[in-house]
Amino acid sequence: MESKDLQRLQELETLLRLNQFSRSNTSNDEIDLKELVNAILQGKWTIIVVSILFTIASIAYALSQPNVYKASVLLAPASSENGAAGLSKLAGQFGGLASLAGINLGGGNTDKTSLALEVLKSRKFIEEFISENDLAVSLIAVESWDRVNDKPLYNDELYDIDAKIWTRDVSFPKTIIPSSWETYEAFSEILSISQDKDTGMVTITVSYYSPKVAKQWLTLLVKQLNEKMRLQDSREAQNSIDFLTAKLEQTQLAEMQNVFYQLIEEQMKTIMLAEVSNEYVLKTIDPANVPDKNDKPNRVLIVILGLVFGGVFSVLTVLIRYFSGKSSANSEDA
Repeated sequence: MESKDLQRLQELETLLRLNQFSRSNTSNDEIDLKELVNAILQGKWTIIVVSILFTIASIAYALSQPNVYKASVLLAPASSENGAAGLSKLAGQFGGLASLAGINLGGGNTDKTSLALEVLKSRKFIEEFISENDLAVSLIAVESWDRVNDKPLYNDELYDIDAKIWTRDVSFPKTIIPSSWETYEAFSEILSISQDKDTGMVTITVSYYSPKVAKQWLTLLVKQLNEKMRLQDSREAQNSIDFLTAKLEQTQLAEMQNVFYQLIEEQMKTIMLAEVSNEYVLKTIDPANVPDKNDKPNRVLIVILGLVFGGVFSVLTVLIRYFSGKSSANSEDA
């Protein structure tokens, strides 16, 4: 009995100690929270002033940034019952005979839309586009746009608009006159291409300081891409016709002649389609328009972030100063 009573007394003593420890921690938490609030209240003017300064700085920064406008166009793959389907069918019917004659019909399954998008992203096409339309100065030297007079504003340290010469001071490997690689990178930064995997729809956007210029460049870009793909297919089809005609003259087999005639017919269809189709690969569903609202910068977000960052920075500064001073005072008392 005595041992059981002793055990109960020990358990009660343990519970009492745990209860006291819990109350002590709660009391310390309350004291720490009150002290934290007190420290913030003591430095409230510092917090207010610093937050205001950060907000003013963020407003000034937001207003100093030039407007950037984004023009977009929605495109669909141009449907065509031309060489691809025809060659695929012929490959199944006469693939064996054609291979004996040294001709590879293939499957005809090339996705022209995917090919066109890869061409659009390629350095060669973009460099040709920049060169043909003389866009180097607009890409590198223009820093903003005068909406009132509708004209570009150039960075004088980069380009002398009166003398029409580059004046920028650059270090190796860059040159005074921007290289084709540099202009390609500059254009790639303002170009965006996306394709919906479910519908196949393609969205292309171009961003620039002028909404009109953004729309003009985008329209011209799609036009030149379709033209390039059209001429490329037409040229390849003509080369195929020349080759097949030569092969036709060399064979006396009726079956092989039939294969060549049908192949030539399919290539003729490709040329005819290329001649009559302006939108050869990508067909415009929603054309590019001049955007009314700028895409960047988001000035409201910049100001809000400035205010939040200023508030957090000022609160941390006040707390660090408060507890540093308290620690120094405790050290002196000790």
